[in-house]
Amino acid sequence: MAKIQAIRGMNDLLPADSPVWQYFEGVVKGLLHSYGYQEIRMPIVEQTELFCRSIGEVTDIVEKEMYTFNDRNGDSLTLRPEGTASCVRAADQHGLLFNQTQRLWYAGPMFRHERPQKGRYRQFQQIGAECFGIATPDVDAELVILTAQLWEKLGISENVTLQINSLGSPEERAAFKKELCIYLEQHFDLLDEDSQRRLATNPLRILDTKSASTQSVLKGAPKLSEFLGEDSNSHFSSLLRLLDLAGVKYEINANLVRGLDYYSKTVFEWVTDALGAQGTVCAGGRYDGLVEQLGGKPTPGIGFAMGVERLVLLLEELNVVPSDVRSNVDVFVVASGEGTSEKAFETARVVREQCKLRVLQNLGGGSFKSQMKKADRSGASVALILGEQELERGQVVIKYLKLEKDQQTVEATDLSQVLTEFFA
Repeated sequence: MAKIQAIRGMNDLLPADSPVWQYFEGVVKGLLHSYGYQEIRMPIVEQTELFCRSIGEVTDIVEKEMYTFNDRNGDSLTLRPEGTASCVRAADQHGLLFNQTQRLWYAGPMFRHERPQKGRYRQFQQIGAECFGIATPDVDAELVILTAQLWEKLGISENVTLQINSLGSPEERAAFKKELCIYLEQHFDLLDEDSQRRLATNPLRILDTKSASTQSVLKGAPKLSEFLGEDSNSHFSSLLRLLDLAGVKYEINANLVRGLDYYSKTVFEWVTDALGAQGTVCAGGRYDGLVEQLGGKPTPGIGFAMGVERLVLLLEELNVVPSDVRSNVDVFVVASGEGTSEKAFETARVVREQCKLRVLQNLGGGSFKSQMKKADRSGASVALILGEQELERGQVVIKYLKLEKDQQTVEATDLSQVLTEFFA
């Protein structure tokens, strides 16, 4: 009988890899909490209409990438392709938005039927943050500065670049889109096939095409910045001034539009070329009309999301993961001889509780030599050895596995203090 394999593009995370993920997630969550963000958890399945209304029915995500199915009641349901729409739905449904300020974050799997490639899968993990109730550019700046601080903490600041743009208001964008379409229709035959298709469905997405021929055409096209009014320009200028004061470097990318219909005014992406072709590791922007678009009261909002797989890949590629992250054990307990097993259980419990250390106890028996081999393979910093002689004297041997340091014998009553000082 053939073995059942994982679905293509939906990967397992193995124990050898999970410590780096836990490290990354811990750094992100700690930083979000330091800015006052609170966690929200949403279901992975939503009504299909939620994403059609928010993302846009003529976007690539809705047209080609969503996992959509009818349940037994005949309702159309979709595995969430992104987190913002779900977060807005949940926050509005539970009365968290109107006349309130909320800073929320979430983490979990998203689903898109894309061609699996390095750092991008059909089930992929995202961490996102959303802030509701603040219309001024200072919150835009806070979110961008937060992400910049994250890269510093992770040690990848020199390998990511901030690209930023203003999409203006929906009305300004509509006026620009009209003129852009007129221009592109005049050069239709010079556009690549994908851009020709998008001209009738989502023309703004043509701006970030990778086609060299289409990029040449775009050099003479109208510019979105020419259509922005005083309010949009003032908002963007204030944001850039705050970033300058904070020392955050950026590039203004006039062709940055993002692939979702709900964005307005500020949009930004953090990109890297350290993984080969330039790729986005974190992106977001302002969506002041989305809550109302989904049936709620008018509420300004802004947020970002980052792909965990691609960022973990970047950390490993740049070799900036702290050396102790991959070890999930601090102490390995070895028991050899008659009557030592019960004492080993008590010793392991005391060290876990009093020293707050990660303790792996040898189980299943085995010779002293085989147990020490397990201790070395475990990645622990020290092994605690309990033999018949130590048991009789009320002592424990501490063997240092990662340092050139002589082993020492200590009284069992002093063990917690010795280990606490060593791991301090």
